[in-house]
Amino acid sequence: SKAAERVAGGDYGRLLTVKTQDEVGELIRSFNSMVQQLKERMEMKQALNLAMEVQQNLLPKKMPAIKGLDIAARSIYCDETGGDLYDFLEVDGCITDRIGIAVGDVSGHGIPAALLMATVRAFIKSRVSQPGSPAEIFSDVNRLITNDTGDTGQFMTLFYAAIDAGRKELQWIRAGHDPAIYYNPVKDSFEELGGEGLALGVDAEYIYREGGSIGLSKGQIFLIGTDGLWETHNEAGEMFGKTRLEAIIRQKASNPADTILSSIVQAVQEFRGSAKQDDDITLAVIKIVD
Repeated sequence: SKAAERVAGGDYGRLLTVKTQDEVGELIRSFNSMVQQLKERMEMKQALNLAMEVQQNLLPKKMPAIKGLDIAARSIYCDETGGDLYDFLEVDGCITDRIGIAVGDVSGHGIPAALLMATVRAFIKSRVSQPGSPAEIFSDVNRLITNDTGDTGQFMTLFYAAIDAGRKELQWIRAGHDPAIYYNPVKDSFEELGGEGLALGVDAEYIYREGGSIGLSKGQIFLIGTDGLWETHNEAGEMFGKTRLEAIIRQKASNPADTILSSIVQAVQEFRGSAKQDDDITLAVIKIVD
């Protein structure tokens, strides 16, 4: 009884002495085994919490301030650590009116996905600061990732938007990721920014090409997300889907990007109800305000 109280207080150091070979002795052996396993699980939990803290620190701490752009982004992991990524990147070392926005999704969950996510982030941040088109940048990044992943079977899908606010132009690369959603308030219409592109880490020799470019004008809204967003299921097994997502964007189009993002997250959480979140959710909302 006293040993159980010590364990409840977090003291896993002292095991009980087994003095008999009867049922009481067997109970003590089982108790000692339970304490040892509980200690290991608590140490693992502490390590996961530390990993979560480290990974959260890799995500941007504030939204970028680019004239003419209103940007909001968020990641919601289903475990302590996850494989989703979003980041804001300086393009060619310029921080005035050009920015790169990356949203990615590593295959799998947990620690392995988090490690690959951190590796991909480092490769992208290093390469995007050097000269080159988006296609050249991600062809190089893909080669580095593939050399690291080898035969592990891991890969990352990614959507990258390079925005030049001065020239009012957006170019994009789609690496096996779901297309970004584009809302035109003048026409009250939605389009998908698609294009061909293999997931990063599959084929080292794959050459990427820009999916296209689009002119920017006031009021346009772009949403880049991971599939955990629209593939969220409720208790009845129904999927949230992109139709509901587009309805929220249309309804909140006159609001700031952060309000649009928060409205989407709230709607997804209310839709899911008591069902378990079984995938990471990441989304970035870019609104053209000038």
